Amino acid sequence: MLHAFASEFHLADSSNTSLSEILCAFSYALDLTEGQPAGHSLRSCWIASKIAQALDLPASERRTVYYATLLKDLGCSSNSARIAEIYLADDRSFKHDFKLVPEGLGPTLRFVFSRTGQGHSLPARARAIATILKDGTNIARDLIQTRCTRGADIARRLRFPEAVAGAIAALDEHWDGGGKPLGTRGDAIPLAARLALLAQIADVFNTAGGPAAARAEVAARRGSWFDPELANAFLRISAERGFWLALNDPALDSRIGAVELEETRIPVDDDYLDDIAAAFGAVIDAKSPYTSGHSERVGEYAHALGGKLGMNGGDTRRLRRAAILHDVGKLAVSSRVLEKPGSLDEDEWREMRSHAEQTTAILSRIGPLREMASIAGAHHERLDGKGYPLGLNQMLISPEARIITVCDFYDALTADRPYRAAMPVEQALKIMAQEVGKAIYGPCFEALKAVLGEQTP
Repeated sequence: MLHAFASEFHLADSSNTSLSEILCAFSYALDLTEGQPAGHSLRSCWIASKIAQALDLPASERRTVYYATLLKDLGCSSNSARIAEIYLADDRSFKHDFKLVPEGLGPTLRFVFSRTGQGHSLPARARAIATILKDGTNIARDLIQTRCTRGADIARRLRFPEAVAGAIAALDEHWDGGGKPLGTRGDAIPLAARLALLAQIADVFNTAGGPAAARAEVAARRGSWFDPELANAFLRISAERGFWLALNDPALDSRIGAVELEETRIPVDDDYLDDIAAAFGAVIDAKSPYTSGHSERVGEYAHALGGKLGMNGGDTRRLRRAAILHDVGKLAVSSRVLEKPGSLDEDEWREMRSHAEQTTAILSRIGPLREMASIAGAHHERLDGKGYPLGLNQMLISPEARIITVCDFYDALTADRPYRAAMPVEQALKIMAQEVGKAIYGPCFEALKAVLGEQTP
């Protein structure tokens, strides 16, 4: 019976897609976790790349600038839960608005104290502000250190050289030495990091207030946050109206791809695509302290179940990628919701459920992963039609989605969550047995038990 479960599951040939195309698409997920408007990473990459071209940097340096800026936010999910905890705030809106704070200690403190604990009781706000007053400098340094270190590590997992990883690690260093986490100054900061920070600020202020606001902010931070030479180069090229027209071009994705193509097009084979999926699985899991390793485990379970149910090696490999990335949409969910120890209210539950649609939307942008988008996004659908986001019934839920559902279900039960401790395997399987025919497809559940039995010493 199991062999009948196997199905056609053929994706686009990944070798026809460049690394740039895949990572440009994934960058939209990084924008989500930073609370930035869609395309922020792409626009920042465009700005930094145009400055690098204007300075006539060598091709190798321009490539470092390109990828370091595009992937500057690889580590941002790793401090989301901590930001929500310390500032009693929605991490995504807090991060977004903080980037618009003018330079200087005064504006920074006014922002932090006005935003900490909004909507919470006065005693809770007072405790949070007292903690920040007592140790605010170390708190900020630790948050940035976590983000930068994590981002650099993931860049290495993506096979980038140390120049790219080091630039991501130094993103928040300032020209005058007032940045974090190390207080590095001047030319000791990698050039790519200096460009990425400038480009990030330029895009944030342009999005909020237009080109004049972006140019004014770069000029104001010249010599403090920004390398004066780089700031002057930006002010020169951004004086042209065509610069902003290109930045706001709906086809910016293609323009960014062309920037890479001027140098070297890096093809992505199946092994590399596996590494990319695993790296972004790590980005997803870093969003919550409760999900460490979740994406990778669901991927491994799905791979094993696919083989047990008669799928061939190529199909199980592709299924594993879909399973690893099934929660990528959670990068769009506030950590205040993800980490809530009690029941979610209606608005919070609506936000939580939105992650499935976000998963489909993100993966749909990525050529060699596009055909797995609806499969990964359907992991909360139920056979009885009571799932989400589409309320599909058993006639419409693909075999691959059914596999991911049972794997996700099992790993969620057997791992710690904000609202309960991890369950023993026996208890988890007992609960799942009650959902067979309703949320869980019977053959998938039997395959899971068989796989677990084989893993038991």
